[in-house]
Amino acid sequence: MTSHQNHPGEQGPAEDRASPGEDLAALLTRAIDEAGMTQKQLAEETGVSYPTLNSWIKRTRGTSRIAPETLRSIATAVRARGAKVTVREIFQAAGRPVPGPTNEEREQRLLRLYRQLPEDKQRDLVRYAESALRLSQV
Repeated sequence: MTSHQNHPGEQGPAEDRASPGEDLAALLTRAIDEAGMTQKQLAEETGVSYPTLNSWIKRTRGTSRIAPETLRSIATAVRARGAKVTVREIFQAAGRPVPGPTNEEREQRLLRLYRQLPEDKQRDLVRYAESALRLSQV
């Protein structure tokens, strides 16, 4: 499906409907303000072109095709500067399904838990993981 193209000079909304609550344009505006950034700085830090970011904020371009990595990158950039925005909020504001944790996030969580266990429980966990691996290869 293609987007409706506005005629030059015509003002109109992008194709995506705002989700209940804050849409991506409002969330980006708030996050940029909280982070003390400019749109240009956010664009540079996330690898999004400035015109694209600006069109999301002005609601002249739809958000349904934004790559999940881009949404995560935006969250990381504004959070690093103090904005109180979660990855979940950004995905919801863009009208996108909220993904589960990435492989790296799961690995970090497992390692944090492992380090908190007493040594004998760490050994048990390693044995369990080895058994699970063997079973998954059958």
